Amino acid sequence: MSSQEPVLASTPVTATVAAAAATSSPSSSSSSPVSSASPSPAVASAVRVPSGSKYITPDGTRAVKDGIRPNPDSAVPNADRKPAWLRVKVPSGPQYEEVREIVASHKLHTVCAESKCPNIAECWGRGTATLMLMGEVCTRACKFCAVSTGNPHGWLDPLEPQHVAQAVALMKLNYVVLTSVDRDDLTDGGAAHYAACIRAIHARTPATAVEALTPDFAGKLADVATVLDAGLITYAQNLETVERLTHRVRDPRAGYQQTLDVLAFAKRHAPATRTKTSLMLGLGETDAEIDRTLDDLRAAQVDIVTLGQYLRPTVHHLPVDRYVTPEAFREYRSLALSKGFIEVVAGPMARSSYRAERVLDLNNAGL
Repeated sequence: MSSQEPVLASTPVTATVAAAAATSSPSSSSSSPVSSASPSPAVASAVRVPSGSKYITPDGTRAVKDGIRPNPDSAVPNADRKPAWLRVKVPSGPQYEEVREIVASHKLHTVCAESKCPNIAECWGRGTATLMLMGEVCTRACKFCAVSTGNPHGWLDPLEPQHVAQAVALMKLNYVVLTSVDRDDLTDGGAAHYAACIRAIHARTPATAVEALTPDFAGKLADVATVLDAGLITYAQNLETVERLTHRVRDPRAGYQQTLDVLAFAKRHAPATRTKTSLMLGLGETDAEIDRTLDDLRAAQVDIVTLGQYLRPTVHHLPVDRYVTPEAFREYRSLALSKGFIEVVAGPMARSSYRAERVLDLNNAGL
């Protein structure tokens, strides 16, 4: 599968599937018992949980809503008002509702909703979704990301591979992107479960090409190989930002060199699989740092890079340092292409998995 190009229908239907199927069955909730003897956080299914507050997921995991608690950055405003080119539509329409129903009925989570992606109206409105594997709670707390953080204590939904494959078949997807939360509580970081989801898709819909946007698996290359060996068209791991800002932006367990090493290994281990990464701009990086980062990525033989505007998901996350203009994104794209990347998708609303099936159209994914 990893050596094949995706077969796209005349009206492409794709999904970025970050399948995090959280069930509320007794067998899944019993793995993280919550004592009733002491005050407990809110239960997410019962009340609306304020951002930055502790809550309990349906499977019994204690977590921080949106990943980041109130902190000194909460009082720091963005550098400027959000410009007109970043305005998006309110989610609505029949295809949006259909995708929402499929996600809910198959007990899946989407990175579109969990990370507050600004493209949810467009993607769900054309029948695509980014599903997030291994639950709604990440063991890491990156300061740009709105996925909730906590310790699931080894909880996994054994039916998730089946649910993901069913959803992909139901949506008639020719190209699907899987992503996931980080799961440092699992000895393999969830690699075997991730691979099981990929194989389930291949078994149910063999013609579907699969892209995986994975965690860094703490730099354990054997776990990276487990996912690659399940059969991928594209393997992605996001560098997120320049080296100087990595400690401020990403969880301490992540690392600039660690991500480069994972990407370089992926290309060595599976040369026919495309490798991909993403950078957010507007966090305080300089043009010189962007140039150096692109060089580092090419040295790791990364094929595809996406460049998008960082947008603050809640007041507790990092403030925006600058809003990069569409013209500047075009210049950054030209710079990156001159370095030898197969394709560079760059624009204010570009995200790692945005229009992933259109990357090889070589036209900036139609932006």
